[in-house]
Amino acid sequence: MFDTNIRIVPMSKFYDYLKTRSFANHFFGALGAVFAVILIAYFSLGYYTRHGTGVPVPTLKGLQVDRAIQLLKDQGFDYQIDSVYVGDQDPGTIVEQDPDPGTNVKANRKIYLTMVTRLAPPVALPDLQQDNYMEAVATLSNYGLKVGDTTTKPDIANHVLEVRFSGQLIIPGTKIPKGSRVDLVLGNGAGASEVDIPDLTNQDLDAAKFVIKNSGLSIGTITYEGTITDSTNLMVKAQFPAKTDSVSKTSLGTRINLTVIQGKKTDVPN
Repeated sequence: MFDTNIRIVPMSKFYDYLKTRSFANHFFGALGAVFAVILIAYFSLGYYTRHGTGVPVPTLKGLQVDRAIQLLKDQGFDYQIDSVYVGDQDPGTIVEQDPDPGTNVKANRKIYLTMVTRLAPPVALPDLQQDNYMEAVATLSNYGLKVGDTTTKPDIANHVLEVRFSGQLIIPGTKIPKGSRVDLVLGNGAGASEVDIPDLTNQDLDAAKFVIKNSGLSIGTITYEGTITDSTNLMVKAQFPAKTDSVSKTSLGTRINLTVIQGKKTDVPN
């Protein structure tokens, strides 16, 4: 059952009420109260946090850490220091700060500093054995290392043959300080200009040919002496050029002339 005593106010009377002075007074009174609360909260928060007041953070970048710490202490700041290695900066130099210089902050605020560490962290030497000069420079740079002196030595390859640090030969994986300079020994790509003359006397012909080719020399004229009945059993009787007390080396690619005779080798040369 519905309550038959409830009165329904016509919309026309509601609109008439909105036009009365009483409604206007209540509406603007409530609006003013809300505005006043907002202003009170804003100014109270500003007073509580001391908005717009504080001490400007000094410029610390580029200073030595001792000087930077003293400035912070003089202005009542706390601080925290982290370190990073930078190869081209002096150890102890401040390279980063937070907050930035000139920022107004409260007293006792902690200022975060980053300084250049005094000790370079160790890094492992990369494997450069198959790298040419430009590749080696790029690889070393990626590891925080630099190229020092570069020398070459006779070798058919033109890549890195040796890596030295402080005059000592080092191998891949050796730990050295980051930022260090290492010296490179490179092959000249042309091989040795001179090689030892092998002693082929009393050597089987096939073995003598093998030694000549692997010594960077070439086979010259082969002279057969005496009666040859078995070409599979030939022995070197003489050679030219030959190794002597006064001559032990010859130019790379020199032709070695051989004189061979029938028979088997009677001695095995070194």
